Amino acid sequence: MKTKKLIQEGCIIHKEKPFVYVLSSKLRTEYCDFCLKKGQFMKCSGCHYVYYCGKVCQKDGWSVHKLECRNLKRIAPRILPDAARLLARLIKTLQKGGDLVKSYYLENCFRMYKDLMSHYSNVKADQQRMEHFTSLCGVLFDYLGDDILPNSAELMGMYGRICINSFNIIDQELQCLGTGMYLGASVIDHSCSPNAVAIFEGPILYIRSLKTFQYLDWSQVQIYISYIDVLNTTKDRQKELEAAYYFLCQCPKCLAPEPPEINAAACPNKQCDNYIDIENANPDDKCCKCNAIISETFLEQFKQVVELTDMHLQNMKQLAYLDQRGVLHRFNIKYVKTLDLAFQSSIDFQKWDSARIFALELVDAY
Repeated sequence: MKTKKLIQEGCIIHKEKPFVYVLSSKLRTEYCDFCLKKGQFMKCSGCHYVYYCGKVCQKDGWSVHKLECRNLKRIAPRILPDAARLLARLIKTLQKGGDLVKSYYLENCFRMYKDLMSHYSNVKADQQRMEHFTSLCGVLFDYLGDDILPNSAELMGMYGRICINSFNIIDQELQCLGTGMYLGASVIDHSCSPNAVAIFEGPILYIRSLKTFQYLDWSQVQIYISYIDVLNTTKDRQKELEAAYYFLCQCPKCLAPEPPEINAAACPNKQCDNYIDIENANPDDKCCKCNAIISETFLEQFKQVVELTDMHLQNMKQLAYLDQRGVLHRFNIKYVKTLDLAFQSSIDFQKWDSARIFALELVDAY
């Protein structure tokens, strides 16, 4: 998109269909394999694995599904891992001339498959990803049978491009429906302070602005999205980005000093909204705002809550799971992450009143 007009916050600045994509296998009986919509479905009569919302989607999806239908039927009743199905679809797409596809992000600027970075050397040195790749190769050889496969170096290049350039396809309820590769959108870099966001309508990707631009010319104005959940400390964000995408983030948020509240305790006086710099606090110190005493018992309680939060954060389902209020400051990153997970869980279980409460409390933290 290139325009000299004012771009308001929330405007769509890029729209793109996926180069390849797959629906998550655990959702295959609930969502259409083509449009990714939920509803009543009909099963593919060939493989009995894929479901469609109607004959229109079945017809539109056949050009891709016909290349996998026979193999899905042959390996039944086994469930093909999502990564293997996506990689297999990428192989078939490239064999059918997909390497010549151009995806435009400006009137005269486009990206092709060859423009995607594979990070071959990084992947090869990454033990965890190499173990995953080796496992995928075994699955692919079994799944594709007599089909011609690329050599191992080409396969690893494809795998690396999927790891680095794919998007999780998220619905309006923040549920991950699947994974897709978008050639044009791959030009967009990461920032922990993004000025745009990726959203989806089915498999269609939309990039919306998060701020107002006086004009938009991607050759002059840099567009950033976030590749990860930015609700984390600088150290943890950089660690996650380096592990997943092989770069050290140097965005303004990562270079700026972290606010002291991010690892702070709440004041023991529940009527006081001040934070306590717990890392430099000693027993019998006082709150600089209300003079409440920081007891040794309070310091120990803070330590226990932090350790318990770290241990259980990934499995947290309700905010009440941890007694954090009154110990962690409301802007403490662990407290905010707990709120965020509680918000997401409330949406998953359609507890809208709870979701609203958590969302309102999250606004100030963001």
